[in-house]
Amino acid sequence: MKRTHHCNELRPTHIGQTVTLAGWVHSRRDLGGLIFIDIRDREGRTQTVFDPSAMSKELFERASSLRSECVISVTGKVRHRPEGTNNTKIPTGEVEVGVTELELLNYAEVLPFPVDDPEVASKVNEELRLKYRYLDLRRPEMIRNLRLRSKVATATRVFFDEQGFLEVETPTLFKSTPEGAREFLVPFRREPGMFYALPQSPQQFKQILMVAGVEKYFQLARCYRDEDLRADRQPEFTQVDVEMSFIDRQDIYDLIESLLKRVWKTALNIDIPTPFKRISFEEALNRYGIDKPDTRFGMELVDFTEEFRASTFKVFSGAIQNGGVVKAMNAKGMAGATQGQIETMTEYAKSFGARGLAYIKVEGGEWKSPIVKFFSQAEKDALIQKLKIEEGDLILFAADQWLNACEILGKIRLYCADVLKSQGKLNIPSDQFNFLWVVEFPLLSFDKEMNRWYSSHHPFTAPVTEDIPLLKTDPKKVRGQHYDIVVNGVELGGGSIRIHQPDVQKTIFEEILQIPPDETRLRFGYMLDAFQYGAPPHGGIALGFDRLIAILCGTPSIRDVIAFPKTAKGTDLMTDSPAMVTPRQLRDLHIEVKAAAKKE
Repeated sequence: MKRTHHCNELRPTHIGQTVTLAGWVHSRRDLGGLIFIDIRDREGRTQTVFDPSAMSKELFERASSLRSECVISVTGKVRHRPEGTNNTKIPTGEVEVGVTELELLNYAEVLPFPVDDPEVASKVNEELRLKYRYLDLRRPEMIRNLRLRSKVATATRVFFDEQGFLEVETPTLFKSTPEGAREFLVPFRREPGMFYALPQSPQQFKQILMVAGVEKYFQLARCYRDEDLRADRQPEFTQVDVEMSFIDRQDIYDLIESLLKRVWKTALNIDIPTPFKRISFEEALNRYGIDKPDTRFGMELVDFTEEFRASTFKVFSGAIQNGGVVKAMNAKGMAGATQGQIETMTEYAKSFGARGLAYIKVEGGEWKSPIVKFFSQAEKDALIQKLKIEEGDLILFAADQWLNACEILGKIRLYCADVLKSQGKLNIPSDQFNFLWVVEFPLLSFDKEMNRWYSSHHPFTAPVTEDIPLLKTDPKKVRGQHYDIVVNGVELGGGSIRIHQPDVQKTIFEEILQIPPDETRLRFGYMLDAFQYGAPPHGGIALGFDRLIAILCGTPSIRDVIAFPKTAKGTDLMTDSPAMVTPRQLRDLHIEVKAAAKKE
């Protein structure tokens, strides 16, 4: 009984035809002596009818014994549904199949959770869903996600092919580059004590491809990072990896904006406007408190450093005297914040090292806060004017070093937005996508504990040309040619124009990052050698493909758009991995496993 149509294909034009469908029993209903079975495959579902007056007793009894998720094949004639019984929720809702033949292809045991009811299935514990991932993936919502992922991957490949790019696969067995995130190591059996590392990204290979004259490279690359996980991280993930020669930053902006415009049109039939807005790293922190700002709502940060420089409120004036700033934001409509919500925001502030959180509730025509008594009228007037204070507002402050003050309020800003959305006071349309480029990041950051500079992005990022002389005199002022693409508060990806001059790259490694010359040679010698044989100016970017698909699917977790993801602990519950290996395997790899030390 080979199927003739899929389960989302039949329409009134098929009435009278004899068809064969195959799939899973989505639901079974016994009504008035008839059995109605919705049969489902990847494409959708169709209602079938078993009428005891039109079939043998044995066939009807077999239909009666079916339960959800049994795999069956049915043959019958397409007909109109009885008047008044059309199902407008499914495309096949005008027709049904009167069954004449039934073949049970595989029986299904009772499921650990239902897959035919979206509301019930969505409330199932995620660990249970991941343990039985093959059942979870049967849900129409999950099939939709995988279908859209495949569609976007194809559109991406077509786009880059049209632009003259070559898709090149780079190795997944690489060498350790411990300057970045923690790596997964792979022992090399032939040489005891030698290891490969799974690549965190194809960064060095794609730069070598530019030296090789490939000029335009892309890849849907598998990458690996042994990091603590969360909703938008996995130990193995996919990124849209891109590199080009003889370009500047504008070329990258134009290319990626065109790609995302194509993707959004393909996936959601939405025309996103281009070019995207650009803001500097400093402006993003100053206005939103984060370098991946969600600009779909206001509550922007406002600087009050000058207004409170001579304030009698010593918490503010003292912070300014110590080189810090005073910033504030107006969470409009949140004056009624509960004590629990205030405590949550206070904990956010403390997590950044602050002693507490200063705030003012504007209720009943009064400013309710113990700090108001320290404010002069000029200070109050400045707050009213710059924050547009009204009845019902909640004013929140941060007085600290610039970065800390920004990040404290940035975290609280996002929390306030979530609270206001849950209360129906902040409405953000589901089809609103605010794209922007964040640019002019600092090339270097300083590690006080290690007393040295480290790369804000990675050590291959080129400094802004006019800032190169500052590398040896004032590194903190050096801007990198780095750029991040952000949408609705999510960093989709980042990249940079690369260093292509071997002398500049060597200076960054040895003089700025203080990597000893012999270690530089050991870790990056092949790149420095390659650059001496004619490296073109080049740059690129990598987009998080899993995050991109999660945004398009409207889910907060990338686990919902990956077929077989790991848990937050990095485990695969379905296959029960990672797992122990045999003593012989360890012996062949010259590895001895020691018992972990017990924690006190």
